[in-house]
Amino acid sequence: MLSRWENGRVEVTDPGYQRLFREFYGRSNEELGFPPEHVNEPAEELRDRLFIARNIDRETVDLFQRQVNDLRTSDARFGAVVVLDQLNNLVRQMENVKTFSVSTQLRERLAAILTDARTLAGWTALDRGSQLQAWQYHEDAKVSAREADSPLLLAHATAQQAVILLDIGEPAAAVELLEYARHVADNRAPSLLRSWLAAAHGEGLAAAGRHDESLRAFDEAQALLPTNPIDPELPHLMLNDGHLARWRGSALVRLADHNAVTNLEAAVRELETSPHSAIRAQLHMYADLAFAYATAGDSKGALNYAAKARQLASRIGSDRQRQRLAKLQLPEIGGPGVA
Repeated sequence: MLSRWENGRVEVTDPGYQRLFREFYGRSNEELGFPPEHVNEPAEELRDRLFIARNIDRETVDLFQRQVNDLRTSDARFGAVVVLDQLNNLVRQMENVKTFSVSTQLRERLAAILTDARTLAGWTALDRGSQLQAWQYHEDAKVSAREADSPLLLAHATAQQAVILLDIGEPAAAVELLEYARHVADNRAPSLLRSWLAAAHGEGLAAAGRHDESLRAFDEAQALLPTNPIDPELPHLMLNDGHLARWRGSALVRLADHNAVTNLEAAVRELETSPHSAIRAQLHMYADLAFAYATAGDSKGALNYAAKARQLASRIGSDRQRQRLAKLQLPEIGGPGVA
């Protein structure tokens, strides 16, 4: 068609061909000698967006997932400072593709990756001290999990959202959300996810002051934890014996249980040497130990771990833990210590 037109054999009167010629030559209608274009701009823009979405292939979708995984790795090593803006941009990019895709299969796959990205973004937003933004990210994650038809992703996003409620002092609502998350997963989920959900439930129960129920939930989490806790289908879950010990210790801090220090000190020895430990988990552990030692009346221990926690919180930009540590009340110097 280009050759015939260039040689003067045909005139280009079809608007569709005129648009293709403009794109090919990089020229306007006037420059190409075509009549002025009467374009329905919204329809033209929609057509262009549909065309882009239609040409998204499997390799591009796999690239989106790799980008989320890479950002998760960066978050585990360096905290929220370096990843939140990148996650925001990536989420917007995937939303634009999914919105204009008519392929059910592509939409479901993109929705699953979007859920993964949104829960990670929500978690990093929470660490930056933005509870409202974190809540909205998790709400959006639950919507995309439903479009992905994935009870596992829905359960994870729901349970993680409950942590926001714990942070703002709503333990009863958090427990209700966690019970729903466990119901969604039920027996269909892999044991690693069920272990993680049981531990999350235990934390919520501890915040609500339900001591015995909380410890039973952690016992259940320990029983469910698989021997090999690495599941490539659940890259967003990082859980092993050390993480579970830290989580139980954190719950014991909430319960003012005298076993908190023992549990957390055992977790320190494992997590500080583990190649699979996230920097935010270490920070949370140090903060928990500061509170545990303060509760036990040991000012020296509390000050030691509070200093470690503040240093790490400053390094990774964790406003969440900085705000928490600001509430630490130390016992009087010379007060009773712990064995």
